[in-house]
Amino acid sequence: MENFISTNECARVLKAMADETRLLILKSLFKGEKCGTEIAVELALTQPHIAHHLGILKNANLVVSCRNGQKVCYRLHPVVHESLKHNDEMTIDLGCCKMSFKD
Repeated sequence: MENFISTNECARVLKAMADETRLLILKSLFKGEKCGTEIAVELALTQPHIAHHLGILKNANLVVSCRNGQKVCYRLHPVVHESLKHNDEMTIDLGCCKMSFKD
């Protein structure tokens, strides 16, 4: 996700974001790092369902994970997180386009 100039790469990431659950997960991670089980409880969905969507977001380089004992925690990819620092809104700047979330 370090260089979102090509339309091919942009389309791949937008495709990963083109799901209500994944958008809700991203919005949740704007607030900070969370474990998969925390996200599942927050969104009232099963943990396997959340894990599936987190895998897609991770493959698109929108989130990164780290293991904390038996838990796997997720946070926004550093490039995504950095783009948030440069605006007052919850907006992900992909380089080719911007995705804004409402509160």
